[in-house]
Amino acid sequence: MHFEKIVRIGEKLVSVDRAQRLLERVLKLRAEGLSQQEVARRFAIDRSFVSRLETIGEVRKGKRVAVVGFPVANRGELEAICHDLGLEFTLLMTNRERWGMVSGKEALDFFNEILELITRLRDYEILVMATSERWYRLAEALLDCQIFFVSLGSTPVQQDCLVDPVRFRLLLEQVVNGFDREERD
Repeated sequence: MHFEKIVRIGEKLVSVDRAQRLLERVLKLRAEGLSQQEVARRFAIDRSFVSRLETIGEVRKGKRVAVVGFPVANRGELEAICHDLGLEFTLLMTNRERWGMVSGKEALDFFNEILELITRLRDYEILVMATSERWYRLAEALLDCQIFFVSLGSTPVQQDCLVDPVRFRLLLEQVVNGFDREERD
């Protein structure tokens, strides 16, 4: 069962789902080759609005892609995909491995380890995350990069989650190959 997501802005009620559907239709038509002006006319919106939508979602040019995911049931399979695509940094963990990272450490040592990880991730233009929503929001606040999010559910995710390897590979290929095309142009 799904209810329309509504937010109140002052006196207005705004449908988030309706806005998302419009955004998806606009981008789909642009991807099919229609000009910004043609799409704007079709939806009775300004052409500059179509341009702004594209800018908001644009994946900026860059070569460095990192992948972080936990708790992931098919870690080995996803790591193989990352390796196959030549990604430089992959950190995928099962729930057991994630808790193993914490247990038996002094708080200061663990804190320093996390700061080193954040510092390392800041060297990447793109981060693909397969985590709970809480970790995505935290990464978004701490890192100045484009983040592609694979939601494993709402926090806390307590059990290993199976990530669809076909869709995961497709996402990574789109991110990586998008850069290759830009470099050739």
